[in-house]
Amino acid sequence: MDGEPDLYIGGVWRHASDGGTRDIVNPARGKVAAVVDEATPEDARAAVAAARTAFDDGRWPGTPVTERAALLDRVADLLQRDKEELAALETVDTGKTLAESRIDIDDVTSVFRYYAKLIGAESDRVVDVGDPAVVSRVVREPIGVCVLIAPWNYPLLQMSWKVAPALAAGATMVAKPSEVTPLTTIAFVRLLVEAGVPPGVVNLVQGSGATLGAALTDNPAVDFISFTGGLATGRVIARTAAEHVTKVALELGGKNPHIVFADVTAGGDWDAAVDHVLTGVFLHSGQVCSAGTRLIVEESVADDFVAALVARAGKIRMGDGLDPASETGPLVSEQHRAKVESFVQLGISEGAQLVCGGRRPDEPALADGYFFLPTIFDRCERSMRIVQEETFGPILTVERFTTEDEAIALGNDTEYGLAAGVRTSDPARGERVVRALRHGTVWLNDFGYYTAAAEWGGFGRSGNGRELGPTGLAEYQELKHIWHNTAPTAAGWFKG
Repeated sequence: MDGEPDLYIGGVWRHASDGGTRDIVNPARGKVAAVVDEATPEDARAAVAAARTAFDDGRWPGTPVTERAALLDRVADLLQRDKEELAALETVDTGKTLAESRIDIDDVTSVFRYYAKLIGAESDRVVDVGDPAVVSRVVREPIGVCVLIAPWNYPLLQMSWKVAPALAAGATMVAKPSEVTPLTTIAFVRLLVEAGVPPGVVNLVQGSGATLGAALTDNPAVDFISFTGGLATGRVIARTAAEHVTKVALELGGKNPHIVFADVTAGGDWDAAVDHVLTGVFLHSGQVCSAGTRLIVEESVADDFVAALVARAGKIRMGDGLDPASETGPLVSEQHRAKVESFVQLGISEGAQLVCGGRRPDEPALADGYFFLPTIFDRCERSMRIVQEETFGPILTVERFTTEDEAIALGNDTEYGLAAGVRTSDPARGERVVRALRHGTVWLNDFGYYTAAAEWGGFGRSGNGRELGPTGLAEYQELKHIWHNTAPTAAGWFKG
């Protein structure tokens, strides 16, 4: 950034091999915030080769687990030391509020702390084979060279979900942030270097997927690909990886239902339900893979519930994320806002009832940024594309139900299966519904929270594999069975 080299390959910071750069735009202001190096396919292949060398020579997989765990803890310390600087950079990069960005840095820190502790507690599994002379063990070893591709909406957080377990496991890696929001990942890699990551273990390239994708994913030197992003790109990566039988983990978004039963009024939970539905869809202007974009509400309270949402949505304060008064920021780019606007027009043409938003704000102070008002469509049907497709913006669709079975059927009527929410004051009903929903994370009387210790990922076309939790570490490990006969004798199978 600002003239410094931004690619990190084989322990060396360097400029792109062809001198290419990319402007990074602050979405709240519509102005260039930084200029970064734009890698070439040759740069990407060099990064993979550096990671391959660093793995094969054992410099990181051969490092004792205690030293790997200590490095992760040092990274966590540095993240907290630079929390305010990183949070401000994340806000400039993505447009989210500074309050959100600070939470992100704390969450990234917790991920590193968690994997530092988890890797230190792992042990071999001993298998009893019924022979006292045989010691049979199942051990975990690092998977090898990993390509880590993160999205633009939570660039630092999502990259940490990949980097922390990969480092803990002893793998080496090439990190590629979104070309739209690379700033915090560049700063993050500088912290990793400061913490003592050996040369070649972590490599960084930034650039478009169209330019770098094949060099990173269609590469026999790569052992594992972790990708978070859109369904179409995920399919391409899966097909490409299959040619080399490369393991992949894909988190491909969602179209997430938030089911509200009429009994929320009985337990005095009405205000909390409205608040969580509102936050679940409009936080970060809806640019969240697990956003609760589908409200599925019981018919008897639907009119009142939607009216309460509309009243609250109209009061959301939009603005530059660096302004403490802002409650939500802009969309990430002009191109993305145009996509969201096209979905609004699609919803209108499909017959959905636009009851809130659906346009850019009028305030002159917001005119240069990529802002879009919180939008609500009522009277939606499952057949509508506005209900089926991931809009990735501040758009809430409202569907209605009359029975519990109908609510479950609607909640599962999606090709995705990442996350869902359920609001009810009936504990038995809540347990029935959350168990019946086919989604990777289901919140009961809450929405949006997660912990580093619990797995994250989806069913259906939301992807495969898991991040976070013990399984998130296991993605970066291979299992090996070691059979040790401590008193070998002749087998005697062949008599001659």
